[in-house]
Amino acid sequence: MKTVTILGSTGSIGQNTLEVIRHLPRKFKVYGLSTNTNIEILYKQINEFSPEVVGVNDINQAKRLEKKLKNKIKVFVGQEGIEELAQKKVGILVMAISGSSALLPLMKAIDKQKNIALANKESLVMAGPLIIKKAKEKNTKIIPVDSEQSAIWQCLEGKDITTLKKIYLTASGGPLREVSKKEFKNISLNKVLNHPCWKMGKKVTVDSATLMNKGLELFETMYLFDVEISQIDILIHPEAIVHSMVEFIDGTILAQMSVTDMRIPIQYALSYPQKFECFLRPLDFFKIKRLSFLKPDFNKFPCLALAYEAAKVKGTLPVVLNTSNEVVVEAFLEKRIDFLSIPKIIEKVMSLHKNIKNPTLKDILAVHFWTKNETKRLINKIRYV
Repeated sequence: MKTVTILGSTGSIGQNTLEVIRHLPRKFKVYGLSTNTNIEILYKQINEFSPEVVGVNDINQAKRLEKKLKNKIKVFVGQEGIEELAQKKVGILVMAISGSSALLPLMKAIDKQKNIALANKESLVMAGPLIIKKAKEKNTKIIPVDSEQSAIWQCLEGKDITTLKKIYLTASGGPLREVSKKEFKNISLNKVLNHPCWKMGKKVTVDSATLMNKGLELFETMYLFDVEISQIDILIHPEAIVHSMVEFIDGTILAQMSVTDMRIPIQYALSYPQKFECFLRPLDFFKIKRLSFLKPDFNKFPCLALAYEAAKVKGTLPVVLNTSNEVVVEAFLEKRIDFLSIPKIIEKVMSLHKNIKNPTLKDILAVHFWTKNETKRLINKIRYV
């Protein structure tokens, strides 16, 4: 039985991971769980899965949980507590913490864990070269959880990487694929959050609407599979059945297909290198009317163009891209800015940044802090004009 710690267990990926474990109780045992603030959901998870330890990032919420648990379970508190929990050795650690806050726990986890299922793309955007280098030094296997990265990983498994020609990274097109750009000015939050294919958290759903999510996945693909940006093509695939494809130098192309459900790549990340029987309905080819592939519209979705720019420049510019995006998406979700302001603010902050070509972790954290403040300054400027 493989032991599992899930950092970010109350989020969408975390809850889906527990759903997989719920269906495979003889294969997996929960060792640790964590949340940022949602102790209500965490408390229910504790009662069902009986972890040995838990973590709560928010100190006040951690105190509340400790009172409810009456010292029956060890609670790791705050950022340092989450980092300590990340180092507790288990069969596999699922990194499901959202956003840039996953970076430090991930770096700590690489020191101790042999298998990390990574569902956080932002950490790779910010510090991909440092993460991959450290993972190689520590002999830590990073297993992708994102459906697209899992698809690429499975297609490349056992293949000679020198024969790889191109990776085709698919995208559903998000909730605004068929909405005209002129409608973006007055687009409602509900419309943006109404994804046609995937059930995800609010932040990643907004990123899907701007196509920034696919831009962030460019970095994931570059670093996880050691390829250049010129070897990656993004395809808009509305049916979301082909989760990505790889092309080899002999002209053959392998695709990974399945129903649109995150529990499939999650289960494989947990079970790797084995495959267990799936509890979900299989793909029904007789119900598939067509598989279509379109070019992304960079004019309509400028966030994708900004991601390409940062991926080409590298250094600390991807840190600015990612951090600024996190801040503006939060502001959009709080209805403090409109949808069209998202790429405008990110572009402005990127233009103000002085790039550091080969950053240390200290450099990355400093740029992250600067970007948060600069983005907030521009948001406030817009609000009061």
